[in-house]
Amino acid sequence: MSDSDKLAIAAHLHVLLRRKTGRVTDTEWMAVNADYAQEIVRFARQRAVDDNAPDLAEWADRLEHALHATPLAAPRRPLLDVAAQAVRSRPASPPEPAPEVPRYVGGIR
Repeated sequence: MSDSDKLAIAAHLHVLLRRKTGRVTDTEWMAVNADYAQEIVRFARQRAVDDNAPDLAEWADRLEHALHATPLAAPRRPLLDVAAQAVRSRPASPPEPAPEVPRYVGGIR
């Protein structure tokens, strides 16, 4: 399933959850993060039963199917962690001496 299809399902579920429960979700994060999407599916199913809203359960099923149809990208490491690791793994080099700058030597006329 394409990314745009997953995003469309997430957006539709977002609108339903907002209208029926007042819950605001992050559609883009839902389309790329499996843990977040699974929690939204669980929440939508619970509210579908509690609020007698079968359309919530239907769209939760669609999102879950979309999650299992194509694997989501592996979670990314924060950029700060990547940069810190790169700095730690780089060998320490001594600082280069500053270049000699010629100075004006002489009197003022």
